[in-house]
Amino acid sequence: MFNKLRTVIYHVNDLQNAKAWYTQLTGIKPYFEEVFYVGFNINGCELGLDPDATKIIHGNNAVAYWSVDNIHMAVEKAESIGASVVSGIQNVGGTIEVAIIKDPFGNHVGLITGA
Repeated sequence: MFNKLRTVIYHVNDLQNAKAWYTQLTGIKPYFEEVFYVGFNINGCELGLDPDATKIIHGNNAVAYWSVDNIHMAVEKAESIGASVVSGIQNVGGTIEVAIIKDPFGNHVGLITGA
């Protein structure tokens, strides 16, 4: 039924700062920029920023995990630009390691590496 991660949308209270932060974190500039949405194409997956939080209840009940080449470097970079670590790097079997960071806008972002 499921094929791959296609889109992750993070709700943010400051679209311009979020756009700058995710550009710095990912090294990728948005391909779509409007006052109602900013979209990044990350290797065929959509990372969207939505400033409309009218029906959003704060809390992180689900975490999408983004594949990274080096999880230690990714966590270090995220922290250096204002993220906090929610769940530190953990080995979850074989060479697979995961971590969860919280962006400056309150969203939990999963990172995963390994096969």
